[in-house]
Amino acid sequence: MTEFAGATEPGHVQELRLVVTAEDYDAALAFYRDALGMPELAAYQAEGGQVTILDAGRATLEITDPAHAAYIDKVEVGRPGGGAHPVALGVPDSAAATERLAAAGRS
Repeated sequence: MTEFAGATEPGHVQELRLVVTAEDYDAALAFYRDALGMPELAAYQAEGGQVTILDAGRATLEITDPAHAAYIDKVEVGRPGGGAHPVALGVPDSAAATERLAAAGRS
């Protein structure tokens, strides 16, 4: 675990970080930062690698059992296949976000 600089309450989690390791770093950055619009908070390079930290807004951690995970897939995706660690991103207008992301994938 990492100590969060803004922690005010001992023992209380202050931040959730999801790390995505991408073989095509530039394409992943273009998707999340540029197409999806997640603001860049910081970027670092070390030992021949790089990381960019993006602001994802408020985070939650959902703990579910397999039966409810299947129900979530049915409701949100329409079929099984969310995987062991599905990621959901909340946006104000999902139709507009889908169009923007589809257009970004064509460029």
